[in-house]
Amino acid sequence: MGDLGWAVDGPNLVVHADNLSVLPDLPDGAFPLIYLDPPFNTGRTQSRQSTTVERAGGERAGDRVGFGGRSYATTKGLLYSYSDTFADYWQFLEPRLIEAWRLLSDTGTLYLHLDYREVHYAKVLLDGLFGRECFLNEIVWAYDYGARSKRRWPTKHDNILVYVKDPAKYHFDSAEVDREPYMAPGLVTPEKAALGKLPTDVWWHTIVSPTGREKTGYATQKPEGILRRIVSASSAPGDWVLDFFAGSGTTGAVAVALGRRFVLVDENETAVDVMRARLGSDTRFVARRPD
Repeated sequence: MGDLGWAVDGPNLVVHADNLSVLPDLPDGAFPLIYLDPPFNTGRTQSRQSTTVERAGGERAGDRVGFGGRSYATTKGLLYSYSDTFADYWQFLEPRLIEAWRLLSDTGTLYLHLDYREVHYAKVLLDGLFGRECFLNEIVWAYDYGARSKRRWPTKHDNILVYVKDPAKYHFDSAEVDREPYMAPGLVTPEKAALGKLPTDVWWHTIVSPTGREKTGYATQKPEGILRRIVSASSAPGDWVLDFFAGSGTTGAVAVALGRRFVLVDENETAVDVMRARLGSDTRFVARRPD
């Protein structure tokens, strides 16, 4: 599509570009799984992107009516009036999420990785964009590392919102997900204790170890274990996975290991250098310069 040269039977792809310049060149419904780990709050410097909403989302986005005729504009207006900082952040993120909705297949799932500062706003607005019936889960990723506040409860978790394109036919394969040990193995049979249990919506998982083999040196790198659960549960072997805030390329590394294919996008040159070293010669790299 466009000058990306992307095709469903083509190689894995990394694009060095502003993601909003790339997404319109990808076809509707092409991706069964989209994982996004955007900047948690980019602030006022991103507000210049707000003019691209109509181009990205088409007529329904331009007239500010949510998908399915929901009260999207009203809800968004209330949140804008509540927080100028949020308005700036959402003007950056909104057109990209509209594109994510378009790019999801009918059986597709979106995972949006945020933190406590933005997740409650995003939940309300994604309800308007996707529909409340399309909300599947809020996953809490809990970890124990870093500074410890003595003036409040230390913040040791991220939030991952999970939405599906169609609640009647989304893909979810619990049999493929890694299992966890029971917290009280004596309360279950030895067979169950040996098998372990399916993870709940609270995931206890360490961050990327500063001295571990996964470490790439990229500041916001996420652990492969988190992405492995997501990719295993919400895609099938051979499926295409999209991550357009790709960072260190963990989504791509996990996709390859699990027999999936990927399209990754990031505008940070350091991120692309890390991905080039991490993802190997079988990946096609494309640089799209600003007009």
